[in-house]
Amino acid sequence: MKIKLEIEVEEEKGQDECGVLAIRASRGNISADLMVGLMSLQHRGQESAGMATFDGAKIHNHRSMGLVSEVFDEPRLESLPGSIGIAHVRYSTTGESAAQNAQPLPIETKAGRFVVGLNGNLVNYHSLRADLEARGYSFSTTTDTECLGYLLAEEMNGGVKDAFTACGNIMKLLDGAYCFVVLMENGEVVVMRDPTGFRPLCIGKRGDADVVASETTALDALEAKFVRYVQPGEVLLLDGGMKSKIVGASPRVAHCMFEWVYVARPDSVVEGKSVIDVREKFGEELSAIYPDLKSRLDVVVPIPDSGRSAAYAYSRATGVRLAEALQKNRYVHRTFIMPGGEKRKRMVKLKLNVIAPLVAGKRVALVDDSIVRGTTMRRIVERVREAGAKEVHLLITCPAIISPCFMGVDFPTFEELATPGKTVERLRRELNVDSLNYMTHEGLARCIGLPKGKLCMACINGDYPLKTKPDIRSPRRCD
Repeated sequence: MKIKLEIEVEEEKGQDECGVLAIRASRGNISADLMVGLMSLQHRGQESAGMATFDGAKIHNHRSMGLVSEVFDEPRLESLPGSIGIAHVRYSTTGESAAQNAQPLPIETKAGRFVVGLNGNLVNYHSLRADLEARGYSFSTTTDTECLGYLLAEEMNGGVKDAFTACGNIMKLLDGAYCFVVLMENGEVVVMRDPTGFRPLCIGKRGDADVVASETTALDALEAKFVRYVQPGEVLLLDGGMKSKIVGASPRVAHCMFEWVYVARPDSVVEGKSVIDVREKFGEELSAIYPDLKSRLDVVVPIPDSGRSAAYAYSRATGVRLAEALQKNRYVHRTFIMPGGEKRKRMVKLKLNVIAPLVAGKRVALVDDSIVRGTTMRRIVERVREAGAKEVHLLITCPAIISPCFMGVDFPTFEELATPGKTVERLRRELNVDSLNYMTHEGLARCIGLPKGKLCMACINGDYPLKTKPDIRSPRRCD
């Protein structure tokens, strides 16, 4: 008899957000293309996946829990005909990880039916939902995507036929991060990016097909030529061509710096800045900020995967040998089969294994992108010491995270963070490392290549570029 235990993967980071994709071609079936694009965005969400297509007469929609490869197979793709479609991968922020919250989410209205997919997080979701419920709307999910869908439905039911006007009216009500794609029942695709530009969104072209995706890596996978980024506050209407209009404005643009630090794939280009180039600059910057550290090191070890580029660059800049001493098990995702035991302690051993000969007797620098909760980092340090490391030093490419994120990166509570209220020295002792070396705020902006005033750095400086002022004591209710 097999015993199946579902074991929670305890993540060090506030995991990824979501990924959205839209394709509008003039002919053929694009479900296979949607799947290819989604797989290239899989790093942005591993909990559920879905797609919706339009065959010229009606919308076909399928969404389910699981990775893209688990949700879609050839028969399923054949059941989703049409040359127009949208797709989504999800990591839950607002709303639990549950099947009813998978997207694209169908919205039924008096004016018709449409489906919507959202990347981001509405910080005033609770007040918006309460207002909609007071007006008679019934919710079947706990995700803010349904709230956004009903707001769009209200505009349609109110007789607004112009997508730009409807989205402009909605934008006045929303606060937070949102890139969304909507497939209307007439085959039109509506795309919108929030006025602050928190999350990335780009446009590509392949033949006569228009493609919109969260990251350029999806365009590459689809062999679509990059055209430009969707502008903050811009709405696109794909209806056989591409129409666009800026319908909202913000006092400032604030691109999430965590996209370059952790979220985006290394082969993506976000706001014109190559992610892998930025991460390599992080390593070079750390070597310049802490010039004396290299004399205390024998080996540089990246914590896979997002610490790798910085570790390679740091090694090149300092001349300290790099060793891939931490090997990642790529087959541990959300759950797995295991007969029992010390679940959480075994989890790190399953996810990362230390190659002892590469660290034994050596002074080791571990390079990672950030310290959010600190739980996994403590276990990694413990394992490296157990393997015989003489000293362990940490190089972190992100400054200390002191505040929760309300815009879609999932570390939404003040209490769960490792850093607040602690000095670097205190956290160093708690992590049991010989030195703890953070990136500076100035160094971070310099490496990304954008002014600090054009970046959202709320999690490291507490400055939230929002209309609603968050209450960190009740982070799930920011309004």
